[in-house]
Amino acid sequence: MRRLKGFILLFCMVLSIPATYLLFHTYRSLDQEERSELRYFANSLFDRMEAELSLMIQQEEARAVDDYTYKPMDKGADGKWNPPSRQLSQAPSSPFILGYFQNNPDGGFQSPLVSNMAQIPPQQAAVIRELEEVNRVFNRRRTDEKEGEVFRPATMKTTAVKEETVEIADKYFAFNERRSQKSSLGSKEKRLEQIPVAQALNVAPREQLERMSAPAPSTSVEGETDAMVGYGRAKKDLSQSSALDEQRQAEGDLSNGQLIDKKTFQVEVDPMQSVRIDGEHILIFRRIVIHGQIYRQGFVLLVRPFLQHLLKTHFEGQPMARFTKLQLAVEGMDMAKPVVQAGAVADGPRFLIHRTFPRPFSFVQATLACDRIPPSTGRRTLNIMVGVTALIFFPGLFAIYRSAGAVSELAERRALFVSSVTHELKTPLTNIRMYIEMLEQGIAQNPEREREYFRVLLSESGRLARLINNVLEFSKLEKKHRKADLQKGTLDDVITEVREVMQEKLRQEGFVLLVEKEEIPPFPYDREMMVQILINLMENSLKFSKNALERQITLSVHPQGEWVRIRLGDTGPGIPQAALKKIFDDFYRVDSEQVRNTQGTGIGLALVKKFAAAMGGSVSAANNPVVGCTITVSLPGSCKL
Repeated sequence: MRRLKGFILLFCMVLSIPATYLLFHTYRSLDQEERSELRYFANSLFDRMEAELSLMIQQEEARAVDDYTYKPMDKGADGKWNPPSRQLSQAPSSPFILGYFQNNPDGGFQSPLVSNMAQIPPQQAAVIRELEEVNRVFNRRRTDEKEGEVFRPATMKTTAVKEETVEIADKYFAFNERRSQKSSLGSKEKRLEQIPVAQALNVAPREQLERMSAPAPSTSVEGETDAMVGYGRAKKDLSQSSALDEQRQAEGDLSNGQLIDKKTFQVEVDPMQSVRIDGEHILIFRRIVIHGQIYRQGFVLLVRPFLQHLLKTHFEGQPMARFTKLQLAVEGMDMAKPVVQAGAVADGPRFLIHRTFPRPFSFVQATLACDRIPPSTGRRTLNIMVGVTALIFFPGLFAIYRSAGAVSELAERRALFVSSVTHELKTPLTNIRMYIEMLEQGIAQNPEREREYFRVLLSESGRLARLINNVLEFSKLEKKHRKADLQKGTLDDVITEVREVMQEKLRQEGFVLLVEKEEIPPFPYDREMMVQILINLMENSLKFSKNALERQITLSVHPQGEWVRIRLGDTGPGIPQAALKKIFDDFYRVDSEQVRNTQGTGIGLALVKKFAAAMGGSVSAANNPVVGCTITVSLPGSCKL
């Protein structure tokens, strides 16, 4: 048995190594899958925000150059004057846009909301004042390169507590292709447009246009752009710019009043860019150049309403908001960092992904955090299968261990049984031989002594016959070669035969047999089996009760419902509680000092159980309240013969 335990332990250790490896890598793969899935949908969320911002910039880039200034009423086909129909002449529909305006080369500004800055309608006064303040700060920033801001290009970064070495996406996309991202939401390069004189007059007054033939400042278009973004002013002569030379050549000299003859102007339009005014205002603008004069056109963005709009539109109300937190922040130099956030609490995030949006919204940084990554459907299936496997494997292994132990114990009991049978057969044979020799030598000197010797010989031969018969019956029952021959009766013939067989043995051991039999209707039983059952039970009581103060065996038979209960009780020491259910097992003997000193084969009570089962009944044992124990055989009261 110790060797078997060692093999089972070794088997568990060997099996645990590949099982642990398999489970570790399976759960690791699921973790990577869950992270990749969350990363994909986080990037999808950012892409949706980016698409809205891109549409906003494309709409701004598509505007005419004179849309940012006030356009007077035009005369319709019916001869009536119609108010301006352009969208920018009305209050912005988006709550996060303060207003639109144009910054002129001289630092002044124009707004499409009013025609005369000296006469501002009361309903527009607050907005115009705020735009004036924005224009003042902007003028200071574009001339002071120390205060100019540089918004970094778009970046995308993912951080997690446990970074996987190989991402699932690597199986489908090359690294560079998968990480590529736009650097700008709108145009990347400046463009040239031809605009009619009427549009040019809306942007700049006639006098200013006619003065454009004068020598342009020495600061080039590119030099001023660099100053706007903080990279320093470049000193170039306008005559060195081939683009402007071609523009002058195409437009001609306008100083001689030839403006009215001019049909179009060439305008240089830069991509949209942004500059932070203060903690709550950011200017999104473009530069247009008309004959060397720079105008800046754009709108003022209200930071917190803008970030709240992105949260509400794209994140709040989405299922992922239940387990992730989205934070939107504005990056800036030497300024407070406005932050808005929504979603679940993420104090110790296991997953983080950052994105800074492309130009001109490179000041917006989005961060998605998650404490608990939603489990995939495969994880639940794996957990179930691991649990089922454990429920099957460990009980199965325990059952194998117990079965092997039971087989080993049975083998030991069989070996003990062979030794016991040999001893049990040898004892009556020795007694028979001894008494025969005594008779042969004439030791019995009178007929009375001879009759006593013959009774002993008869008793020992009967004992030997019963032992051999028990072994044969046990073998037949194990091989299922013995079937019960059921005949109806009342057990009277059985009790009579048992009394006759056991009378001499009871007399020798000094036991009294009491029979308590109630009137019972005839019921089916196998006569030979019942005789052997009662004899085996009596012999068992005789062996273990011979040291009792009161030597008495009680046999009772009475009906109980549809059953007939046959009980045999003694006045012996009883049976240990833990062994009450084991005494009917094959070759089982109670491990006690008294049992070890008592002869027996361990098949007597096992044979009783097999006989009772063959007749459709059962057997049980229980200790008496005072001394001794009682074994009960229950047989069905009626059956079809």
